[in-house]
Amino acid sequence: MGQIAIDRVIERLDRYYETNDVAGAERHLRYWLAEAHAEGDTRGMITVCNEMMGLYRKNGNREKAFACVDEALALSKREGIEETVSAGTVYVNCATVYTAFGRTKDALPLFERAAAIYEKELGAADTRLGSLYNNMAASLADAGEYARSEEAYGKALSVMGRGTGAEPELAVTKLNLANLLEAAHGMEAACERIEECVQQAHDLLETEGLPRNGHYAFVCDKCAPVFEYYGCFLYANELRRRVAEIYAGEGRDERT
Repeated sequence: MGQIAIDRVIERLDRYYETNDVAGAERHLRYWLAEAHAEGDTRGMITVCNEMMGLYRKNGNREKAFACVDEALALSKREGIEETVSAGTVYVNCATVYTAFGRTKDALPLFERAAAIYEKELGAADTRLGSLYNNMAASLADAGEYARSEEAYGKALSVMGRGTGAEPELAVTKLNLANLLEAAHGMEAACERIEECVQQAHDLLETEGLPRNGHYAFVCDKCAPVFEYYGCFLYANELRRRVAEIYAGEGRDERT
């Protein structure tokens, strides 16, 4: 039995995302999941399932996303890696799927398990830790636990702020925090802090030298409606223009 070439799988997957070819990305992942099964490559199966969870979460395919959750959790248990960093990544991805489809009560215990592993095993600037806090904060907000959610967003910003090239993720977190502040305190009471978060998100997306690639396009597409909601109509339209150009291949290598 062998192992699939995970690096090549992810590299090719990124190319599909660069052009927003969701159907191609799914075909690619399903093929390599089958190959991993054929090779008996459990860790390969887990990695591909993690990627498939993200894909199905983004395109709203609840049934397929939950099937990947079940498979990834079962594989982690079968492999005996339930207390490892690899399992922590599975827990984060599964919990994020649950949050996206309204199963917050199922998500929070998985985030807690991931946090216990990551906080013990990962460095303070590790992007995986920042992603955990960010996604956990969203789940806590959905559960109405606003104080804990704000604390988690603060942790996410602290972790991601220590790394390089994290401006897109920081921008998303700033906008998520703006939404949280409105939900927790109301627009009028939190107006100044919300405006500050929105401006900071704008500045992060305009960071000099930031690559205009598929990831940037995904983030801009996610951020545009939030900027629009807070009255930044022209900037929201500009972000959508950038998204269209990048996915059309016109601005993939462009830098600000």
